[in-house]
Amino acid sequence: MTRFVVDLSAVLHLAETERAVAAAHQLLAPTLLRSQTLSALHEAVQRGDLPADIARERLARIGHMPIRLLGDAVLRRRAWEVADQLDWPSTYRAEYVALTQLQADKLITMDPELAPALQGIIPIGSVDELY
Repeated sequence: MTRFVVDLSAVLHLAETERAVAAAHQLLAPTLLRSQTLSALHEAVQRGDLPADIARERLARIGHMPIRLLGDAVLRRRAWEVADQLDWPSTYRAEYVALTQLQADKLITMDPELAPALQGIIPIGSVDELY
């Protein structure tokens, strides 16, 4: 079984495309993913990028995805260290990095800025690896 950490960009993509993740994979994310998905979809509605009913459908789809959400003290401590190491003012992205370091094989992200910033720090995968 391959364990992937999925970030907001990857989860929103999965919700949009409605593709199922292969059963041989386990998905992980920090608990902050719940708030990030809610906020990102609400913001898309407010900007006029997405109708509210579609956003709510995607949010429901995300809620049914088999993603194990984690946020224990060890993860939070490691995220703080990662943010310091990478000179990031926020720990949000660092939680995904820390979780990958602690429990996963790769981070799946579609964030065009994040993937290059993490080269050589953690393994980065493509969303296509999930199918």
